Formats: sequence, structure tokens, C-alpha cells
Amino acid sequence: MRHGKKFNHLSRTTSHRAAMLSNMASSLILSKRISTTVAKAKALRKYVEPLLTKSKTDDTNSRRVVFSYLQNKESVSELFNVVAEKIATRPGGYTRILKTGNRFGDNAEMCIIELVDYNDLMQKEAKEEKPKTRRSRRGGAKKEEAAKVEAKAEEVISDAEVVEEEAKVEESTEETEKEETSNEENTSEESDSGDEIDKK
Repeated sequence: MRHGKKFNHLSRTTSHRAAMLSNMASSLILSKRISTTVAKAKALRKYVEPLLTKSKTDDTNSRRVVFSYLQNKESVSELFNVVAEKIATRPGGYTRILKTGNRFGDNAEMCIIELVDYNDLMQKEAKEEKPKTRRSRRGGAKKEEAAKVEAKAEEVISDAEVVEEEAKVEESTEETEKEETSNEENTSEESDSGDEIDKK
């Protein structure tokens, strides 16, 4: 019985299947995009992504391990020299499967499998989209509310300081006005007393 066996043999013997996936992986690394059936693309994704992760550490052992799978010097050098630099910051998920409809003749479900970092159109669309804000249940809303309350408190304090400064300025202007009026009254009284003395 075949219960629970998810491995897809692709109607081939083990040696034929391994050779086919090796050739498809080399073609994907060299061309960055190939067209195939969905079943083969899913099997290829499981086959090639560990090799792409292995290429991030460029040493002799990694190159020998990858070459044992690909058996192609050109694809190995392309993988370690060019592709590895592009995927250096990506933590997995190096390939993308885009379904293209069914094939004429046998009605097989077809697709395009490609390396994610080599599709410039999709990358531009991803950059243009706004980043989604993440909501957490660990008191994130409370922290935001506390920050808002603190900001409001700072605004109120700054407004109060401005009002105090304005009040001080008004008091100083009133005092100067009072001094000026008192000086004017004193000068007028002195002039009046001088006139009275002249009359006498």
C-alpha cells in the first residue's frame, strides 16, 4: 500500500528521475526561468533550493557537494559566482512557480518556475506596495496610547510655559506703563508748582 507516501516518482525510475532533475536544475540556474509541468516544478523546487542554500558558503566542500548533484561545471560556477550574490540576503524561498494554463494534447497543467531575485517586474511591484503594519497582542496598543498621552502632556506643558512667558511680558509692560504715567504726573506737578511760585 502507498498510504502517506508523498514522494512523486514522476513515472520514472530512480536514475531517470535524478538525471532529469539534475538537468532541470542546471537549466534553471543558467536560464533563471524555465517552463515545465507543475508536478515537475514542485519536485524541482525541493531538489534545487537546498543547493541554492549550499551555495551561500563558497568553499571547496560546498562546490563538490553541489557538483555531485548537478554534474555541470558551467552551472556550478554560475551558481557560486553570480546567483549566490543575489540570494545572499534571502532566507529561503528562492524559486517561484507561476501557473500558465493547460497544455494542448494531454491537458497537463503547465507553469513557469523562476528564481525570485531575477524577476525585476515583481520586485518593483513589491517595493511600490506600502509595508503592512504588524499588530501584536503584547501590549503594543497600550504602548501607543501611552506614547500619545505623553505627547499630549508635553504639548500642554509647552503651552503652559508659553502662557507664563506671555503673562510675564504683560506684567513687565504694565509696570513700565505705570512708571511712565507716574513720571509724567510728577513732572506736571513740578511745572504747576513752578508756575504758582512765579505768580507770587
